[in-house]
Amino acid sequence: MKRKHLFLLISAMLFYNGIVAQEKLSLSLDAARQHALQFNKTLKNSGLSVADSQEKVWEAISAGLPQMDATVNYSNSMGAKIKIQFQEGADATEIPIKPASNFNLQLGQLIFSGNYIVGVQTAKLYKKLSEKSFSKTGQDIIAQVTDGYYLVLISEESLEIVKNNMENLRAIYKKTEPMVKVGITEKIELDQLSVQLNSLGNSVNSAERQLEMAKNMLRLQLGVSADTEIELTESLQELIGREEPNSLLSKEFTVEQNYDYQLVGIQEEMAKKQVNMQIANYLPTVSGYYSFTAKILKPAFDMSPPHVVGLQMNIPVFSSGERLSKVRQAQISLESMQNSKSLLADQLAIQDKQLRFNLKSAVESYNTQKENVKVSREVYKNLKQKYEQGMISSLELTSADNNYLKAESDFLSAIFQVLEAQNELIKLSGELK
Repeated sequence: MKRKHLFLLISAMLFYNGIVAQEKLSLSLDAARQHALQFNKTLKNSGLSVADSQEKVWEAISAGLPQMDATVNYSNSMGAKIKIQFQEGADATEIPIKPASNFNLQLGQLIFSGNYIVGVQTAKLYKKLSEKSFSKTGQDIIAQVTDGYYLVLISEESLEIVKNNMENLRAIYKKTEPMVKVGITEKIELDQLSVQLNSLGNSVNSAERQLEMAKNMLRLQLGVSADTEIELTESLQELIGREEPNSLLSKEFTVEQNYDYQLVGIQEEMAKKQVNMQIANYLPTVSGYYSFTAKILKPAFDMSPPHVVGLQMNIPVFSSGERLSKVRQAQISLESMQNSKSLLADQLAIQDKQLRFNLKSAVESYNTQKENVKVSREVYKNLKQKYEQGMISSLELTSADNNYLKAESDFLSAIFQVLEAQNELIKLSGELK
C-alpha cells in the first residue's frame, strides 16, 4: 500500500512538473513568428472575417438560385351562407360557405438580373479583400513580434550592463573603503561612490521593470497568458548577421508587392463594380415561378387550377434622373479611389527612400558605436591598472567605467536601430514572413 501511495505521489509530481514545463516557451525568432501566426487573437479575428466573407459570397449566389416556399391556410366563415337566385322572381337559395383549407407550394427562379450578377462579383471581391487583409494582418503581427523579440533582447542586455556597472562600482567601493580608513583617500570620494551605488540600484530596478514590460508586450503578441515564462534562444549578435544591409538596399522596391497598395487596388475594383451596379438598374429583371395548390378542404365553388406557371419582367421606365445621379455618384467615388491609389503609390515610394536612408544611417552608427566600445574598453583597462597602482583616484576610474558602459549601451541602441530599420524595409516590400 505504501508503494502504491509513493507511485501516485511521484506520478502527481511528474504531472505537475509537466504542467509547469508547458508554461515555459523557448523560442527562436522564427519560432516566435510561427507561434504568433497560430495563436495571436487579432489574427484569429481576421481569419474569422475571411470565413464571414465566404458566407457572404454564398448568400449573394443563393439569391439567384431556386427559392421554394410552402404555406398552409384554413378559413371558416362561421356558418355564413350565400344567397343565390337562379331565376328572376324565384326564391333565393341559401348555400352555406364551407370551411376551406389549402396547401400551396411556390417555386421561384431568377432568370436575369444585372444587379444580381454584379452583386455576386462584388461579394467575391469582398472575400478577396478579406483574404488580403488577413495576409496584411499576418505580416503586421510578424513585424510586431520581431520588434518585440528585439526589444526583449535589448532590455536583457541593458539590464546586464547596469548590473555589471554596479558590480564594478561595488568592487571599487570595497577597495576605496580601507584606503579612506588609513587616510590615503578622502572620505568624500567614498561618499560619492555610495551615492552612485544607490543611483545604480534604482537603475537596476528600472531596467528590470522595463524588461518585464517588454516581455508582457511579446506575450500579448504571441497570444500566451501573462504568467507564461519566455526564453529567447537567439542573441542580438546572431540576429544582426541574419540580413545583409547592402543586399536589402540593392533590391528595387516594387509597389505592387506592398499589401497596402494591393488592398487599395481591390477597393478600386469594388468601386468599379459599384458603377456597374448603378448601370444595371437600367436593365430589366426577369423571373419565373411555379405554383402548386392542393385543396385540403374544398369550398363549394372553386375553379382555380392546381398548377400555375408564369414569367414576370420588371422594366425600369422613368425615375426622374435618380438612376443617372447614382451612376454619377459611383463614378465620382471611383475617380476618388483612383486618385487615392495614385497618391498611395507616391507615398510608398517616398517611404521606401526614407527607410533606405534610415538603414544606411543606422549601419553607419552601428559601425561607429562598435569602434567606440573597443576604444572605451581599452581606456577602462588602462585606467584600472593605474588605479590598482595608486596613480589615479577611484572617481577617475568610475568615470571611465561609466563611459565604457555608456558606449556599450549606445552600441546596443545602434544594433536595435539596424534591426528595426531592416524590419521596416522588408515589411514595406511585402516580403516579411
